[in-house]
Amino acid sequence: MSASKPLTALWRQRLLAFGAALLLATAWGTLVQTQINLTALTSLGVEVPLSVRARTSAQDLAGFGPVYAGIVLAAWLPAFGMAAWLARGNAARRGWLYPLAAGVGLVVAIRVADAVAPMPVLIDATRSTAGLLAMALGAVLGGGLFVRLTR
Repeated sequence: MSASKPLTALWRQRLLAFGAALLLATAWGTLVQTQINLTALTSLGVEVPLSVRARTSAQDLAGFGPVYAGIVLAAWLPAFGMAAWLARGNAARRGWLYPLAAGVGLVVAIRVADAVAPMPVLIDATRSTAGLLAMALGAVLGGGLFVRLTR
């Protein structure tokens, strides 16, 4: 704890940083899955103009975004707890531990959800490794943002 920051201010800063990181990862993942799905439609010969891409993206942010935020949150709570435990006493480790934990935690959460979902995959964009990694990149960026905002 910083001598100049009271404990409540420190926790407020961490919660705001976590919220901003969660928002980034959620928006990234939601938009990635939207564009992957729309690209799959175009490969079938369906024309998807830019206006439809934009409208679908906005609809997915409003509709799928909250669901995906729950998945990211479920992934990050244990992942960030583990990163905090592993990084304690070594500030240099924070810079790579939180982004790594965020990305790995998301991949694990998605694969666990796939294992219990009645359909083959919960999020179709994660059916391929490339799609899963594209969505995980948003989590990694979110973890990096958390580190930056809590320095």
